[in-house]
Amino acid sequence: MTIGFIGLGNMAKAMIAGILGKGIAEVSQIVGSARTQKTRDAVNKQYGIQVYEDNCHVAQMADVLILAVKPQMLGEVIAQIKNQVKEETLVISIAAGKDMAWMEEAFGRKIKLVRCMPNTPAMVGEGCSGVCRNAEINDQEMDLCMNLLGSFGMAEEIPEGLIDAVGGVSGSSPAFVFLFLEALADGGVKAGLPRGQAYRFAAQTVLGSAKLMLEGGKHPGELKDMVCSPGGTTIEGVQVLEQMGFRASVMGAVEACVEKSKKM
Repeated sequence: MTIGFIGLGNMAKAMIAGILGKGIAEVSQIVGSARTQKTRDAVNKQYGIQVYEDNCHVAQMADVLILAVKPQMLGEVIAQIKNQVKEETLVISIAAGKDMAWMEEAFGRKIKLVRCMPNTPAMVGEGCSGVCRNAEINDQEMDLCMNLLGSFGMAEEIPEGLIDAVGGVSGSSPAFVFLFLEALADGGVKAGLPRGQAYRFAAQTVLGSAKLMLEGGKHPGELKDMVCSPGGTTIEGVQVLEQMGFRASVMGAVEACVEKSKKM
C-alpha cells in the first residue's frame, strides 16, 4: 500500500507522524508533494519519505491519496490529478467547506471518497477528526481510513450533514482554547505569577480538566459543581463569567464558524 499526500503542511505532517509512529505504514510506503522546495526538503529530512514537485506523480502512485490542501486550492489540484487517480484509490480530503458532491463533480466521475475534518492538536497526537464517506466506500475500506485517521488522535464517523458542526466544535475551537489560556494566564500575571509559570499552570489545568471529563465520564456541569464550593472563590469567578456572557459567546463563536464553513 502506498499512501500519498498532496500538500505537506502542518496537518499533513501531523498525519505522517501519526501513521509512522503507530506503525501503520513504513517510510517507504509514504510519498508526498508540495509546491516549494523548502517544504519538500524539510519533510524529507524530518520523516525520510520520498517527496516530489509533481502532484500527478503522487496521484498515480497512491493507493490512499490524502488531499491536504487549503479549500481555495482544492479545485486547481483536482483539475491537475483527476485523470491520474486510479479507480480503486481511496481519496481522503481534509479541506473545509468542500462537500463530497462538489468533489465528485470536480473529479467528473465516481471516486472512493472520504471527507475528514481534523484539528491542529493532531500535531501532538491528540487530534479530533469527524469523518464521513460516500457510497463507493465499503466497510473494509472505511476501516482502513479510520485506522489511518485515528493514528493521530480520536476519529469518529459522522453523517456529512454534521461535518460543519464538527468544524465549529473541534476544528476551529483550538483557537478559542488558546485565547482562553492566554486570558487565564494574564489573570495569573495580574495576580503576581511570573508569565512562564502562569502559562504552564493554565495549560496543565486545561489539559487535566479535559482528561478528567473524557476518562471520568461525568457531565461537565457535574465536574464544574465539584469545584464550586458554597460561598467559595470559584463560584465568584463563575458568576463573573456568566455576567459577561461567557457561554453565549462561545456558542456564538461556534455558530459563526459553522455558518462560514457552509459558505466556503
